[in-house]
Amino acid sequence: MRVDVYLVKEAPFAENIEVPGSILANEVVEIHPEVSGRIVQLNVAEGKFVSQGAVLAKLYDGDLRAQLNKLNIQLALAQKTEERQAQLLKIQGISQQDYDISLLQVNSLRADIGIIQTSISKTVVRAPFSGKIGLRSISNGAYVTPSTVIAVINQVSQLKLDFTVPEKYADKIKTGQTVSFRLENGDERLAAKVIATESNITENTRSLMVRALITLKNENLLPGAFARVQLDFDPDPHAIMIPTQAVLPQARGKKVILFKNGNATFTDITTGVRDSARVQVLQGLKAGDTVVVTGLLSVRPDTKIQLGKVVQ
Repeated sequence: MRVDVYLVKEAPFAENIEVPGSILANEVVEIHPEVSGRIVQLNVAEGKFVSQGAVLAKLYDGDLRAQLNKLNIQLALAQKTEERQAQLLKIQGISQQDYDISLLQVNSLRADIGIIQTSISKTVVRAPFSGKIGLRSISNGAYVTPSTVIAVINQVSQLKLDFTVPEKYADKIKTGQTVSFRLENGDERLAAKVIATESNITENTRSLMVRALITLKNENLLPGAFARVQLDFDPDPHAIMIPTQAVLPQARGKKVILFKNGNATFTDITTGVRDSARVQVLQGLKAGDTVVVTGLLSVRPDTKIQLGKVVQ
């Protein structure tokens, strides 16, 4: 029978894949108070930007300040006692041990004052970095504990893009590589630069987590948004591509029919990626082979065939 054939040749082929990704804030944190108490001042403006160090909430500290005032009075008295005993020690009016006890009392009170001052500072909740405040879940006057979430702050001045690539492409991802992506509800192509990859392959999905820094600021980008990431790899200059219809699926593997000395020879192949009309052959073919592309279901192994036209 007469069949059409395709002459195998090497040609450059660039592999492109699309993977899902997520937009992340450069920094994100839940704001928790360090101590329990009643909120007396709440400055969480929902959806507004705050500067680093801005006071977000103030807890009641009247009891702590009362303790601090008491300790300051005790310290003043202890210092005067220590000064008098220092003068007596010079003229040997008291023993060194008595003076040391007085000095210990002064230092102990100073340490207690430092503890109270630290506790008072913990009643003030400040923004750890500049960012955008989300929705608050408490009101002024509420009693909070360290497990209470006052608000969530996102640093949206710089955004990151996280995505995963299959294990077979892990060695093709390089730091500094530029990737493009688009949002689910838009067609605009945006760019990001790869800054790091995970140190291991995820066993469940056999994929590598990649993190990229979005290069341009876009008001439409929100943390948590879904993104479609387009990866363009360097072309393989010696790729072997054949028409898709030339491949015969088998129970185990795939075959093609080669034209050799007028006979049909069935050969096992290993395929890679494919495009709309061609498929990449990784093993089983070499440049110069002649692959049958028509009459595949009628051809039997080692039967005589005649050449028709050469498909380009």
